[in-house]
Amino acid sequence: MSASRSAGSTAIARPSAATLALKRAVDAVGSVAGLLILSPLFLAVAIAIKLDSAGPIFFRQERVGRGGRLFRIFKFRSMIADAPQVGPEITVRADSRVTRVGRFLRKSKLDEFPQLINVLRGEMSLVGPRPEVPRFIKYYTPDQRAIMLSLRPGMTDYAAILFRDESSLLDGKTNVEAFYRREIMPIKFSYYERYSYDVSLRNDLRIIIATVCLLIFKRIPGRLGIEHEPRLTKPR
Repeated sequence: MSASRSAGSTAIARPSAATLALKRAVDAVGSVAGLLILSPLFLAVAIAIKLDSAGPIFFRQERVGRGGRLFRIFKFRSMIADAPQVGPEITVRADSRVTRVGRFLRKSKLDEFPQLINVLRGEMSLVGPRPEVPRFIKYYTPDQRAIMLSLRPGMTDYAAILFRDESSLLDGKTNVEAFYRREIMPIKFSYYERYSYDVSLRNDLRIIIATVCLLIFKRIPGRLGIEHEPRLTKPR
């Protein structure tokens, strides 16, 4: 089933060149600052990963970027080294492939921070639709793909905030991929589309503040105007 929100066509919002240029400048400065500030933390995480299990520090996976261009995303490795060969791409909360350190990294979202490298390289933005894996992008309609791929994918956005514990939503499902495609993908796209119509530094700042508040205080201030829970239909 395609992740369609409606049968009608969808229009692509096109931010001004000035807005995109300013957004890219903020991405470049923000990613450099983030990498410098977090470098001691990155070193500590890298050591913990190597002590915990055999394998590389980073997990690299192909994702679809702006205009359909493929790139390899950076994450701290949170699973056993051969996880892609012994299980599905979608991870549930109780996945046995997740390492001890990996459980902490996933819960705290520290595994996502190396994507600052992708931001610095121009493959991603601080804020934007989350980058999808190639084999799932085909389940979106052509109109939906056009919207998703019109912007650089981001480290955070509405969907990343509201589906922050996505793996728990998949626990106990007999067909995890079918549930993801049927229940989660349509809602994620609605948030991607919502963001595409309001690309601005002010909105990016609002989403970044919401993300930081969620990571530190485990809650989102209501005045930011971001819903607190995804609206899933009744599980089947």
